[in-house]
Amino acid sequence: MKVMDFLLRTRGRQRLHWTDVLTYVYLFVGLFMMFAPVLWLVASSFKTESAIGQFPPTFLPYSQKTVSVAGHEKPLPLFIVTLDGGQQREMAQVNRIGILATMVDAANAQDSMQVNINQRKPVYELKFAWNNYTDLFGKFTFGTYLWNSVFITVVATLLTLLFNSMAAFALSKYRFKGQKTVFLLIISTLMIPPTIILVPVFLVINQVGLLNNLWGVILPAVATPTGVFLLRQYMLTIPDELIEAARMDHASEWRIYWRIVLPLSAPALAVLAIFSVMWRWNDFLLPLIVLSQSEHFTLQLALNSFQGELNTQWNYLLAMTVITLLPVTIVFAFLQRYITTGIASAGVK
Repeated sequence: MKVMDFLLRTRGRQRLHWTDVLTYVYLFVGLFMMFAPVLWLVASSFKTESAIGQFPPTFLPYSQKTVSVAGHEKPLPLFIVTLDGGQQREMAQVNRIGILATMVDAANAQDSMQVNINQRKPVYELKFAWNNYTDLFGKFTFGTYLWNSVFITVVATLLTLLFNSMAAFALSKYRFKGQKTVFLLIISTLMIPPTIILVPVFLVINQVGLLNNLWGVILPAVATPTGVFLLRQYMLTIPDELIEAARMDHASEWRIYWRIVLPLSAPALAVLAIFSVMWRWNDFLLPLIVLSQSEHFTLQLALNSFQGELNTQWNYLLAMTVITLLPVTIVFAFLQRYITTGIASAGVK
């Protein structure tokens, strides 16, 4: 009841105003547009390959029902056949030539007839294709792709938090000549599209021998101007008196950074961690040019490899896409409470 009272409460009136109705309609339309594709993706990942290609499409994973018939090795598709007298029978299709299909009775394989394809309708049943997920581990080196993505994401995120926080600490708590110039140079790199520096980055990675190496994907993107800016703005809110008191107690600069500044910057670090996980996990362009051997592929590159020139295994592609969405969703669910606090506090001084 409390949830309904919250959803239906008005602006001091006894009934809903037309502005309240318009607001709810706008919110529900936005919610539908955001989550409908995701729900369709999850539902389609449980469909068989034939169910994905059927027209008109269905939201739930309905597949054509099959039945085992004596004398036939494979199960036959089941149809409702309308006879000339208007009667309807469930029959299995043996084969089809043109507009004529050979149908047999599932209980009596000797009872067969030829009918026009317009006289029959397929029988569908709700069937979840769990093998779309289980086959990923059996038919493909999915575990290798998953490990590569997890390793790159975790290590790159930890290094990003470390290096960006050290740079932000220096820019927020130290006073030196050219401090603002250095900060502006870092922020100005946000205006440079990543594709422009792609060739120089590839040449550097090649020169240091990190091609087809996971570290070749991790190291180029460790320092991010967005992370430096976010953490610097948040660290500016930390009172300088705390740092001065620590120095009077003969604490080293590293100890001040590690024991005082980092714990107090936890909300901003959580926000940057969420952003970093999303960036690294969904990164496709840099791994594409650095990694060419399949044993080093990430999940994003593995998804791309499912799309062939002549054939695309959509059932496995959709299942693998759902799996790639789960880690980012879980991280966001656990750390989302820090987003508002971190971003709001980053601009306060």
